[in-house]
Amino acid sequence: MTTSSAAPTAGARPMGVTVLAILAAISGVFAMLGGLTIMTAGAAVGAASGSAGFGALSAVVGAVILIEGIAYLGFAWGAWGLKPWAWTLGIVLAAVSIVLGLFSLINGQFSAILTIAIAAAITYYLFTPEVKAAFGRS
Repeated sequence: MTTSSAAPTAGARPMGVTVLAILAAISGVFAMLGGLTIMTAGAAVGAASGSAGFGALSAVVGAVILIEGIAYLGFAWGAWGLKPWAWTLGIVLAAVSIVLGLFSLINGQFSAILTIAIAAAITYYLFTPEVKAAFGRS
């Protein structure tokens, strides 16, 4: 009869990292679809209304969201495989979420408090010794 300990061994993926990887993959897919939609629909509306500025702004916003989606998919893939660079990418994505959430909060969007709290919790979790060790960071 074998027993298992609660703490994962080196190289084992903690359950929280698995959850983060799955949620990041879902977010990445939706962000990419949203970015592409904004880019194409914005260009169409800009062309129909004769507003080149609207089309250009939509293209930029859509491209940024598309890049964000790619970054989340990269984090998901790296976190699933416990790649050391994925830990850094996860911290960067959480920090960006906190900063953008603060800007939204300053602009009166109080729902951004939830975004900030989730990003802060993810940051805290990624800095726990167990998770850092799983990513090969001590």
